[in-house]
Formats: sequence, structure tokens, C-alpha cells
Amino acid sequence: MIYLDNSATTRPFPSVAERMAACLSEDYFNPSALYASGMRAKTLVEEARSAVLSALPGAEKLVFTSGGTEADNLAIFGVAQALRGRKARFVASAVEHPAVLRAMERLQAGGHEVFFAPVRENGVVDVQALADLVDESTALVSVMQVNNETGAIQPIAALSRAIKAKNPGVLLHVDGVQGFLRCPIDLKRDGVDFYSLSAHKIHGPKGVGALAVAGKRNLLPALYGGGQEGGLRSGTENVPGIVGLGQAVRAYQNLPSPSDALMQMKLRLAAGILSSVEGAAVNGPLPGEGAPHILNIGFPLRGELFLHALEGEGILVSTGSACSNIQKTASHVLKAMSLPSGRIEGAIRFSLSPLNTMDEIEETIAAAQRCSAQYRRFVRR
Repeated sequence: MIYLDNSATTRPFPSVAERMAACLSEDYFNPSALYASGMRAKTLVEEARSAVLSALPGAEKLVFTSGGTEADNLAIFGVAQALRGRKARFVASAVEHPAVLRAMERLQAGGHEVFFAPVRENGVVDVQALADLVDESTALVSVMQVNNETGAIQPIAALSRAIKAKNPGVLLHVDGVQGFLRCPIDLKRDGVDFYSLSAHKIHGPKGVGALAVAGKRNLLPALYGGGQEGGLRSGTENVPGIVGLGQAVRAYQNLPSPSDALMQMKLRLAAGILSSVEGAAVNGPLPGEGAPHILNIGFPLRGELFLHALEGEGILVSTGSACSNIQKTASHVLKAMSLPSGRIEGAIRFSLSPLNTMDEIEETIAAAQRCSAQYRRFVRR
């Protein structure tokens, strides 16, 4: 099997599975307990917190969550709740993950103003158009670092400067689920107030993520209970998951130039498919300008058909994000980019990881060429 759906989830590093297994069997104690074994579990949580914070320059606080979705929701609803009933304006890009889009829509239903900024044909947010939506009542802007479908890298620093020039008090939340460890960011330098991440996108376990906070930001919890995670995320900590996240970060950072290796594989994949499959076109930024691990290509036949054809060759890819596949709707991301309907219907996302090899890329190029030739009779005319 050649697994090229790493934006949906990743295979845990062996060291992650080993550390988690040991935690489950040996360090299963409640980290709030006062005896030595409980304090040992607490130490493991704090060691993982330090590992994640060390990978996020400018972050001062880290709140562990159940994943990227909860981290996004904590930032958005936490800011809204801190308004204590005052209505405000919230802004996001039109290509955000559903974890942000649905949260914004919920705020709108509750009486807040919500606006979605357009993107250009390459999937990159129009900075000026977004800044124009910000006014003195704007509480929060939410923009993802890397788009999960196209790999478009958003100009976070430029966006931050533009929105804070309009309103110095506006807060910026960045969904970094697809960018963390793969694309550089410095929360202080780039003007980011909140940053979401997820373990299972970086070869850690599912069910754990985090919200990083820069400085002292007014944020109220979404969950109430025993006051864990500084009162922002009550509930007994998922110690094995948190330990797995910390180990995934350490293991990823120990890889030799992973982003360079990913980009080399991505560029070869793009060049090989575009030169051998008639009618194929890139959806999103030019391959060398996007994130190193995501490539979205529109094929001249239905994406689902091509997906299963590649599956028959032992290659696993996606027609879009896993969330949009659940909802069985056309990609809102590609629609927002104003792409032709044929490109949207034929979209295939290839997402790579450091566990992939160049030999797998060559096999994928050859398989795409075979599948395209085999199913050419289904090509739209």
C-alpha cells in the first residue's frame, strides 16, 4: 500500500506507539493525584507541553484539547464568551475548515456579525479584502496557516499587520493543523494570538490536540469542571494521548530536513502527473509555492472514480478533506476559488509525509498514467 492521504491522518511513529503503550500500562495514574505516581503522570504531561511549546516560537501557554476541532472552537467561542454578552464582529476566510466555518455560523445565529473573506484563484486569501471587513467592533479574525485541501499557505504576518492596523485590539486565530512543523511560524513575530494544532496530523495519536496562546489573552472556557489546563479545558487529562503528542513532536523534529524532502517528492509528483496525464491541472498554488506536503490536481474524470482506480493499484488518496467526504458535498474550498466545475469534480488530493519515499512517488505517477488511459472513455466531453 502507498498511503498518500496524510492530511486526513498519519501513521503514528513507532516511538509514539511505544511511549503511549508504556503510559497506558505503567503511568496510568491521574495527574491530579498527590501521591508520587500521580505526580509522575503530571510530569509527563508537562514534559509534553514543553516539547510542543519549544516547537512554537512566541507561544507562552498551551492548552491540551481533544484535537484540532476543539482547539479551533475554544479559540472562537472562548473569545466570544469573554465579551460577556456584548455583540461583536468575527471574520474568517471562505476556505476555512468546517471546525471554524460552523463555529462562525453558530456565532452568527447568536447575534454576532460574521463575514467571510474571499480568496484568489490560487486559494490564497485576499489580504486587502479581508482587512476591509475589519472594523472597531471586530473581536477575532480566524485564518488557517495551510489549507487542508490545496496546500495554499496564507500570508499570516501580512494579514496580522493589515487587520491590526485597522483595529489594534483585534485578535488573530490561526488554524495550524496542516502547518504545524511543516511550515515555519513565530506567533510573536507574525502577530498570532491563538494557534491550533492536532497530534494525528504529525504522526501522533488521534483524540489529542492543543491551542497555543501568545501572551495574556482574554479567553473563557468552553468546558467547566475540575479546572484542569488552567481552567480552560476541564476534565482528567488524556495522559497517553498527550505523551504521544509530545513524542510525535520530538520525533518529527529529529528528522533530517523533512520539509525539503517533502517538497522534492511533491514537485516530482506534480511534474510526473502533469506531463503524463492529458488534461490534468493543479488546483491551488503552483506546486513550489504551496505547502510541501499537499498537492491538489484536477483530473478530466470524476474524482471518486479516479480515487477508486488508484485504490485498485494500491494507492490511497482523497477527493478532498475527510470532513467534506462525510458531508458528501462539493468542496467549498474549490468553489471559493472559482474553479471550473469539471476541475472541482475531478479533484484529487495527494498528501505526503516523511514516511513516503521517492520510489512510491514514481509508482504513483505510473499508476496515475495507467488509470487515466484505462478510464479515458469516461472523460467529460
